[in-house]
Amino acid sequence: MKIPFEFFIALRYLRAKRKQTFISLITFISILGVILGVMALIVVLSVMSGFQTALRDKILGTNAHIIVLNYEGYFHNYNEVIENIKKDSHDVVDAAPFIITQVLLSGKERAYGVVLRGIYIEKQVNVTNLNKQIKVGNINDLIDRKNSNNLIIGKELARNLGLYVGDSVTVILPLGQMTPMGMIPKMLNFKVVGIFETGMFEYDTNLVYTSLESVQKLLEIGDNVTGIEVKVKDVLKADIIGKQIQKKLGFPFKVRDWKEMNKNLFSALKLEKTALFIILLLIVLVAAFNIITTLVMLVMEKNKDIAILKSMGATHKTIGKIFILQGVIIGTIGTSIGGFLGVLISLNLHRIVSFIENTFKIELLARDVYFIDRFPSQVDSLDVLLVCIFSFLICFVATLYPARQASKMDPAEVLRYE
Repeated sequence: MKIPFEFFIALRYLRAKRKQTFISLITFISILGVILGVMALIVVLSVMSGFQTALRDKILGTNAHIIVLNYEGYFHNYNEVIENIKKDSHDVVDAAPFIITQVLLSGKERAYGVVLRGIYIEKQVNVTNLNKQIKVGNINDLIDRKNSNNLIIGKELARNLGLYVGDSVTVILPLGQMTPMGMIPKMLNFKVVGIFETGMFEYDTNLVYTSLESVQKLLEIGDNVTGIEVKVKDVLKADIIGKQIQKKLGFPFKVRDWKEMNKNLFSALKLEKTALFIILLLIVLVAAFNIITTLVMLVMEKNKDIAILKSMGATHKTIGKIFILQGVIIGTIGTSIGGFLGVLISLNLHRIVSFIENTFKIELLARDVYFIDRFPSQVDSLDVLLVCIFSFLICFVATLYPARQASKMDPAEVLRYE
């Protein structure tokens, strides 16, 4: 196989033992800088992507993908609306009515303001992951003909109120009945039949589940509901499907998808990921400056070789290509090794963290704070590709100035005193 002349000379310069060992050291540092920069970028972006996915799964485990509300408030024709949503749609898995209201939950010693959510128990398993999140009890425990007023509460709320399964609590509705003595809050006794844990502190502290009938009875609204929860097959297309449902239902219904409801949170995570990408890219930029230094010093060392090559007929373009190829080779080696190590570390991050924690007896991940038992690393092929492309481009741009200086060198001036 015939190797291009420029590539042959570039490889020879990289492999040759130079008079100035310092240049070889800078070359090694340049490659190491590119490796570390690319590796750090891939690992950090993988952790951020994994965190976004873990957070999304936790949010969607508690909430449905799409929520249908009514501008006029409560509505009673929810069965017709559900049939209309599911009609001629292969993207919708299932839909279920719900009621949501704010109440005061009074325990043995203290009271907390919580969100009371009435659910259609038979269909709830089809629209959310509540049944999987219940750690004590079962979702079917809400169906008790002897006592229809049953509650499933969050783990943190149970801890704060000192409640256990089987305990009784009082649900207080602030806006109660008007009497000659003034407004009297309506109170109803409930029994705790289950405890759930989502891993989201806000949900585990402020959310309480009961049957649809119990909330209707508490609010005295008859067979009315607040809205309808909808689960779709592809969560990433929830916004598109939501627009289709909105067009189908029309006014007075309002359709909101999970992306819209959590827009600020995921926008902040996306911004943080972009900021980290830019900051860590500076490591590659530092390595690029080392590449410039290496090539400039190499041009100074090889000025006689350049003059001889030009005297033998080498063009400015040929000389420029030699030094561009040297920088490209350095960038390619650093990017390739860094990319490989970054992906390897990202795929095995959980094992690496566990090894460090077990060996040095330190806790890198506070599981009681973040409610995750492992670093949520997820390798995104697009992120890896973008990191490698940016790294290669930076290394390529770093070669342009030294290559231009080498190509402009006058052989007569160099060889005059030889």
